[in-house]
Amino acid sequence: MRIAIFGMGYVGAVSAACLARDGHSVIGVDIDPHKLDLLRRGHSPIVEEGIQELTREVVDAGRLTVTDDVAQAISQTDISFICVGTPSRKNGSQDLVAVDKVAEQIGQALAGVDHYHTVVLRSTVKPGTTLERMKPLLESHSGKTLGQEFGLAFQPEFLREGSSIKDYDNPPFTVVGGDSARTLDQVRPIFEHLPCDFVGTEIGTAEMVKYACNAFHALKIVFANEIGRLSQSLGLDSRDVMHLVTLDRQLNISPAYLRPGFAFGGSCLPKDLRALLHMSKELDTDVPTLGSLIPSNHLQVDHAANFVLETGKRRIGLVGLSFKSGTDDMRESPLVELAERLIGKGLELKIHDPNVQLSRVIGANRRYIEETLPHLASQLMEDCRAMIEASEVIVVGLSDAALVEQVISHAREDQLVIDLVGLKDRTALKARYQGLCW
Repeated sequence: MRIAIFGMGYVGAVSAACLARDGHSVIGVDIDPHKLDLLRRGHSPIVEEGIQELTREVVDAGRLTVTDDVAQAISQTDISFICVGTPSRKNGSQDLVAVDKVAEQIGQALAGVDHYHTVVLRSTVKPGTTLERMKPLLESHSGKTLGQEFGLAFQPEFLREGSSIKDYDNPPFTVVGGDSARTLDQVRPIFEHLPCDFVGTEIGTAEMVKYACNAFHALKIVFANEIGRLSQSLGLDSRDVMHLVTLDRQLNISPAYLRPGFAFGGSCLPKDLRALLHMSKELDTDVPTLGSLIPSNHLQVDHAANFVLETGKRRIGLVGLSFKSGTDDMRESPLVELAERLIGKGLELKIHDPNVQLSRVIGANRRYIEETLPHLASQLMEDCRAMIEASEVIVVGLSDAALVEQVISHAREDQLVIDLVGLKDRTALKARYQGLCW
């Protein structure tokens, strides 16, 4: 394919060399004459293992050329990748001057071409930038309409300095957010040979994935270091501890728990976190990230309660009271906290949880219910359908198939379902719908 790459910095220089190596005809565009001179002589403007040899090879073969003429680059290519910098300002916001300038220039160049051209932003930008900022610039300066005469996409990059060529050739996935299937179909052939899945998605989702990944990487490093400091204070080798942690591929190094939803609770996580934090105080070891977990967890309960309160409705039905499906354990259940919050605000709350109903009769939690939660016990209803019919808002806090089926079957069009668990088959739901974080 004929490809233009705007910005010959780290991402742009590596991408240009790798794409040219893969057989594409690549034009690199930059305003820095020093970079352009280096590239014309077959030298990469960055320091990276293997990049000098690869750049020399593709320049000598004529597959990588460079220019500062935007109109020339657009007229001779079918797809553009924008790889300019988005540095931080003092307040943490992004400096998008370079992105805006390139968008204006590409828009002006598009006005003079008669072929369909796809613009792919690879610079890291906050969600909404591609469609809310770039799209208007491209349309206003080109006089053309997105989807009719040009396409627009966002593709996050995951190249690490020091191993960028290896990362380019062996990515975990290729994510591209596109404005249309046509745009995705134009980008897909460039990357479909790579040994990973090509994932087409919404533009905003692709923009957010980059931040989510980098934040997760930072979180993992800080988590390991905090466990390291605490282990060292206890005379333990944290490398042995964390090695064992990573051997668990079912819960630790896996998709487990990495699905947005309601707060955690139960007899283990809150108790053990508190013990860990108490340990750190005794040892005078600061672990601020671990210390933030419980407060953040309480915020998720606040988030759910606010959704309910903002409806302005008074008759609320809560599906679930135990801390998770398949148990009657209500110790530190976030659903109990949510229920108490709603009752405290004067709402008429009714609750259905079949396991808790059974506990009132025979279970080990009977005394806990009678002594600790008598005010909630009086809100329990044995018939889930009757609770649903009597409610204006139904809050789904458990994912038991039988309970979900009741909600989907009996919730009415005049009701609102607030989903804390991620309902399956919710397309069959007649009621209005609100997910907790989706």
